[in-house]
Amino acid sequence: MAHVIEIDDPDDGRLADFRDLSTADRRPDRPGGRGLVIAEGVVVVRRLLASPYPVRGLLGVRRRIDALLPDLAGLDVPAYVTSAAVMAEVVGFHLNRGVLAAADRAPQPEVEALAAGARRLAVLEGVGDHENLGALFRNAAAFGIDGVLLGAGCADPLYRRSVRVSMGHVLRVPFGRFTAWPQELDVLRRHGFRVVALTPGRSAIPLAELTGGDERLALLFGSEGPGLSEAAIAAADVAARIPMTGDVDSLNVATAAAVAFYALTAPRLETAPGNPVRARSAR
Repeated sequence: MAHVIEIDDPDDGRLADFRDLSTADRRPDRPGGRGLVIAEGVVVVRRLLASPYPVRGLLGVRRRIDALLPDLAGLDVPAYVTSAAVMAEVVGFHLNRGVLAAADRAPQPEVEALAAGARRLAVLEGVGDHENLGALFRNAAAFGIDGVLLGAGCADPLYRRSVRVSMGHVLRVPFGRFTAWPQELDVLRRHGFRVVALTPGRSAIPLAELTGGDERLALLFGSEGPGLSEAAIAAADVAARIPMTGDVDSLNVATAAAVAFYALTAPRLETAPGNPVRARSAR
């Protein structure tokens, strides 16, 4: 059973996992530091509780902890209840969402293992903005992408802001990291993937020409500024672009990923079990 514990002292040592979230060199979610996973808000905390990440504890105001009690059933974790004022003093800022949870990191799959069981993968190079990264993971979850692989220069998907912007979906979409970039793309080819570089370059084919179907596809997306490197594009099997009107030549990377994910997964989504449109049409 979860242990609901009242705390009114902001200096209580049991709250160390949640302390100084606004202080860059002491944040508990820094990969180079303690590397904890921090979830904010009832919805994201609920997804953390249902994930493979080992939860260490919760901190929140009474009504938020009460809302999560059904999700905490059977979990041997402490849930610290305090006031909004004490919570703000511990965290370092006022938290509108009223609840936090901290967890240890879970082992991430190797590239080989992730490729073996997937049909659609997103591959990122140089995506360094945590909000873009979180939004991209949310889009990947929405459109049935089987996993995300991180190449050179990518930010940490488990940074608190990425977890928040993803609405917790970064905790359920498996991801791994390449150790040799872009040479390790050959691992995907060995598993039957066609590697597609998304670029606004005029020599790239329109995205609509990639019919998808049952073909295994790995979609490459580049950094927010320069996009994919020449080496990454050269390592792909084909370059594709999203046609646009006027003098607009590019989209935010998370937006571009959403367009590409939908274009290449829409037929599967329409017939997927649990799809509300499919369920209504079957009545």
